Amino acid sequence: MSRDTLIGTGFVLTWSSGFIGSTLATAHASAFTLLLWRFLVVVALLAVWWLVWHRRRLPVRAVGIHGLVGLLSQGVFLFGVVWSAQLGVPAGIAALIAAVQPIATATLSGPLLGERTSPTQWAGLALGIAGVALVVSGDLGGAGAAPPLAYALPVLAMAGLVAGTFVERKAPPLPMADSMLIHAATSTVVFGAIAVTTSTVAPPADGGFWVAVSIVVVLAHLGGYGFYWLNVRRKSVNHTSTLLYLTPPTTMVFGYLLFGEQLGALSLAGLVVCLVAVLLAIRSTREMSVPREMMAACSSPTSSTVQPLSARPGHERPRSPSSSSC
Repeated sequence: MSRDTLIGTGFVLTWSSGFIGSTLATAHASAFTLLLWRFLVVVALLAVWWLVWHRRRLPVRAVGIHGLVGLLSQGVFLFGVVWSAQLGVPAGIAALIAAVQPIATATLSGPLLGERTSPTQWAGLALGIAGVALVVSGDLGGAGAAPPLAYALPVLAMAGLVAGTFVERKAPPLPMADSMLIHAATSTVVFGAIAVTTSTVAPPADGGFWVAVSIVVVLAHLGGYGFYWLNVRRKSVNHTSTLLYLTPPTTMVFGYLLFGEQLGALSLAGLVVCLVAVLLAIRSTREMSVPREMMAACSSPTSSTVQPLSARPGHERPRSPSSSSC
């Protein structure tokens, strides 16, 4: 199994674990209590690690831009997802809205990053939405319990993750330890303010809450966001976004194994469709790993190598054997 496959698999598993941890934690405390203490623990761990291993002076501009990335990709995303769940938006509806993220990313990655989206990729993206719709179709009957404006929150969450991903691609490069600490610190300030405003700062004494916090900190945050940004930096934005299609069905499998939640025929069919969609989109990404400009250079006797348009200092992606030379 290649390193990229391991990183992609790790992302899907750890990102999905966040939904399980959130379900466990919100049974003991409010959503904003969970989010505040999640980020307090994350900042404490990352700060100790950074002080011991990565202590350095950080450029003010880089701190500001990466702070914006954290605000969008973590603060806005988690605010929208968790608060919508607290207001009664069915998980299936929220998952369907979040599934628009790869389509939005693919649409914008061309004009913003110069990344091309092939017809095969578009087919995979569309197929992925169909697969997610099948997986969560059992939840659609629960719609209507939440106030109408609550359904705008998953849209806000999706938009925050999309915007944060694009800002990160244009941000000054920083080591992963530095950028993740800045992201978490920014989110801590945001959710600290929300918790104080809503009087939800104090954590419960229940041990089950802290077990759930441990899950979302270690697996969902350090693992999920770590693998997410590692995928974004090593591969294309489209590639990473496509993997998000696998998180709703993976979460359902976790729910079945841990909570005994049943998987119906439509859900199982959706699992297969999502897998096919991801394989289709990723295969197309690999076929496009050699830009047309590089192919033209290879055919010219006076040209050597051409850098991929999306490469930038500190975030260069390793080229595949087929694209390493003419």
